[in-house]
Parts: sequence; C-alpha cells; structure tokens
Amino acid sequence: MSNPNARGGVAVRIQQLLVLLVLLAVMLAVTHLSSGMEGAFGTLTAIGFLLLGGTLASELLEPLKVPHLTAYIVAGAVAGPYALHLLDHETVERLSSVNTLAIALIALAGGAELRLEQLQKSLRTLLVASGMQTFFLLSSMATVFVLVRPLLPFTAGLPLAEVCGLGLMWGVLAITRSPSATLGIMAQTRAKGPVMDFTLAFVMSSDVMVIVVLAVVMTLTKPLFEPGATLSMAAFAHLGHEILGSISLGTTLGLVLSVYLRFVDRQLLPVLLLLGLGFTEVVRYLNFEPLLTFLVAGFIVQNLSKQGDKFLHALEGAGSVVYVIFFAGAGAHLQLPLLKTLWPVALILCGSRAFLTMVGHRLSTRITKDPPVLRRWGWSGLVSQAGIALGIGAMMERALPVYGTSVRALVIATVAINEVVGPIFFKLVLDRLGESAPEAEAEPAAPEPTSNDGQAAHT
Repeated sequence: MSNPNARGGVAVRIQQLLVLLVLLAVMLAVTHLSSGMEGAFGTLTAIGFLLLGGTLASELLEPLKVPHLTAYIVAGAVAGPYALHLLDHETVERLSSVNTLAIALIALAGGAELRLEQLQKSLRTLLVASGMQTFFLLSSMATVFVLVRPLLPFTAGLPLAEVCGLGLMWGVLAITRSPSATLGIMAQTRAKGPVMDFTLAFVMSSDVMVIVVLAVVMTLTKPLFEPGATLSMAAFAHLGHEILGSISLGTTLGLVLSVYLRFVDRQLLPVLLLLGLGFTEVVRYLNFEPLLTFLVAGFIVQNLSKQGDKFLHALEGAGSVVYVIFFAGAGAHLQLPLLKTLWPVALILCGSRAFLTMVGHRLSTRITKDPPVLRRWGWSGLVSQAGIALGIGAMMERALPVYGTSVRALVIATVAINEVVGPIFFKLVLDRLGESAPEAEAEPAAPEPTSNDGQAAHT
C-alpha cells in the first residue's frame, strides 16, 4: 500500500521551497530590472505568480494544518506592495476582474450548497441564531466601540451622540461574515457534520440580513453626521427594490441555468465566465445586489432541478484556479503598515467580537435546545470576515467625509486579523471534531473562498 503522506515528504517540501525561492528571485529581477509591470503583461504576470506562489505556499504550510486560503493570503501579503513589492498597487487593482468572477462563483456555489430539506430541518435554529447574532452582536459591539473611544484619535471632540452613531455602524460591520472563507475551508476539508452544515447555512443566508440592517442603520444615523439631514423613507423603498429585484433576477437566472444544464450541458466554463464577468455588471447596472442574485440562482438550480450536483462539480472546476488568485490578491491588498499602527485597538475589537459571537451563539442554541457539539462549537465558523466588511468600510468612508479615512483604516486592520485568524480557528475545530474528511479524500481542491469577499464587497 502506498503511503498517503508521501506527497508531503521532506524531499518534496524541499523541492517546493526551492521552486518558491526561484520564483521569488525571478519576480525580484523582473520588477527591479524593468520599468514595471504594466498593462496586460503585468496583469498576466501577477496572475501567474499569485497562482504558483500561493499554491506552493499552501503545500509548504500544509504540515502545520494551516488552511490553504490562509496560505494564499500570506503569499499575497508577502509579495504585495507593503512587503517585497513584487506587485505594485496598480497591478493589484487590475486584478479586480478576478475578484468579480470569484465572488460570482462563491455566491453560486454557496446557493447550490443550500439544500431545502436541510434548511427545513434547521429552520428554527437558523432564525433564532440570525436574530441573536444580528441584534445582540450589533448592540454589544456598538457599546464596545463607544467604550474604546479614548483609544481612537478620530473620536476626540466628537459629541457622544455622533460616537454612538459610529458605534451602530461598527455594529453592522461586526455582524458580517465571510462566505468565501466558509466555502474555502469546506472545499479543502470536504467537511460534513452539524457544525459545518450550520455554518454554511447561516453564513450564506446572513448576507440578506446584513443588507437590510445596513440600509436601516445608515438611514437612522445619517442625521447625526449631516446637519439638517432628516429621516427619509426613500432609502427603505430602494432597499425593497434591491432585495425583491435581486431575488427575482436570481430566480430567473437559476431556471435558465437549470434548463441549460439539462438540455445542453456543454461549454460550462465559458458560461460561468460570462456570468461572473459580464452578468455581474448587468446586475449592478440594475441596482441589484450581485451576491444575493447569484446566491438565489445557485439555490434554484440545486432545489428546483436535478442538476445541482452537476452544477457544483462545474463550479469546483472553474473556481479551482480563480480562488487561489482571489485570496492571494486579498493578501496583497492587506495594508500592513496600518495593521502595525492600529493593532492594539484592532485586537480589542476583534477579541470582543469573537467573544460576543460565542456568547450570542450559546444563548441562541440554548433557546433552541441544539445538540451539545453545536452549542459549543457552532460559532467557530462565524469569526472570519472579508469583502463585505471591506465594502461597508468603504461606505462608511464616503458617509463620513471628515474622518472617514481613519474609520476605514481601522476597518481594514480588524478585517485583516479576522481574515487570517478566523479560517485557521474554524479548520482546527472541524479537524478536532472529526468533521473534516480523511486526508486522502480532502485533497486540496483549490480554495474557495472573500472581499468583494479582498475586495469582495459589493464585494
């Protein structure tokens, strides 16, 4: 019988390390001996480097049980404009089309992973958990933000009412999760069990709640930041248009995909690329929410047709390369100097969020009398954050012209910590509980991913 760990032997690791060092040397030579990587050449070079470098980094860190997506993030951060500068800011920004494609694939896969019979069995748990995680965590993190305001220079001199408004906006940020990280861990571990099932259903459905709560809070707090501004019902009308339009468009897309898979079933890769890169722009033009639209489409394919498994297989094949680049690009976007400056208060906010997430989860599962394993560890997959949180940070920057840049810097610092620590913790829990598939079955099938999950936000 062959040794299943042979592929991870010391000799193989040494070879991978040497290849990675050679790759770094080549990239250093290219960036320092040329005037820079510009245009299509620079973008293709960056994609190739992130793909190969991220894959090698994940293989090298695998013996430490580090999630692959975390390795991709680390590789991107090391190569990015704030470390070795192998990729400059302009090159990283040009990868936005890959992010758009990845977000579409993430949402489609997330919707296709939600099976109606599974949701029906855990509907009460999901409803109570969503309510608790939304309102308890939002109000608690708003309170924490107000309490730590002496550590935040940009709050000096602000009226308490305005700080409370900022706290509510921070509370909305705290209730965001990372679909990309959840799917990334699931793709690597092939995990099955109560914790994985709950996390997947909760994270993929919570985005709808976040969109609604964000619109409400932004509307309610606007008068605190803009003198003379008044509450308007127009924002709520726009919200209803966005949600209903996204669901309707997603349902139509899901039915079309089901028919295509049933009667054509060819050239699925070009179709997925067209959806991710082209149809996303159509959705945005209509002022709908791409993440919600594609989530509904995937759900329809899985639950209203017999093409769900075939669709998931196609998404896995299309996403295997895209997700590596997506996470590595997210790492390149991490502003390491900001993290160095803001890490004390960012750690307080991240630690408070993780603790309150655990408390809220245990309260909700006690109400619904869930199994002990879900009570104790069901919150472990709710720590990760990525693109949606960054998107809210960008909205806060626009809404707060005086000190919005400082607020966004704090957002980036906290998301960076959650983006790295969250997946590691979640994978450790799944491994400990035995929900991860045996190593031979869970062969790294490229990650999946978060940031506009980097920039997943709206991403």
